[in-house]
Amino acid sequence: MEELLYEEDVLKGLNIFDWTQKTFDPPLSIQDPGQGLILRPLKRTDFTKGFPKILSQLTTLGEVTEERFLDAFDKMKNAGDIYYVTVIEDIELGKIVGSATLLVEQKFIHACAKRARIEDVVVSDAYRGKQLGKLLIVTMGALGKALGCYKISLDCRDAMLGFYESLGFNREEGNSNFMVCRYE
Repeated sequence: MEELLYEEDVLKGLNIFDWTQKTFDPPLSIQDPGQGLILRPLKRTDFTKGFPKILSQLTTLGEVTEERFLDAFDKMKNAGDIYYVTVIEDIELGKIVGSATLLVEQKFIHACAKRARIEDVVVSDAYRGKQLGKLLIVTMGALGKALGCYKISLDCRDAMLGFYESLGFNREEGNSNFMVCRYE
């Protein structure tokens, strides 16, 4: 059996409608993301299924060899219940066509609660318009809620604000600033 980044049962028990009342037309779900597609945790073998290639549609990837991918995969897996990289695979082509990451951070505030962040959301150009981005986001939201996080947040480009607001995210008054200091 191929090694998964996290246990697949975590996804099987989720109900996206525990997090949002958004519907899909045509209907999609975690169990049925569309004809010939599966939604699942990242696998150790996904380098060869184009996982880095899909990420390169989101941002500059840099040099990610299979060795570097496997090293990062092992570090994420060994970190425990922090990294939930979730992919959509076209099983007919054996190709990753979408991905999103949920990061879970243990906090001291809020009675030592956990918070979640959604990162690296991308759907292949060829698969856009099929509600797969929406499915990834509501899956990450439901997962964060199921893991007991008190909030979930994300950063996005201005052009994507309407999309994320339509899924229940909002800019908090007095707390809508994103600041960054890049080291590269």
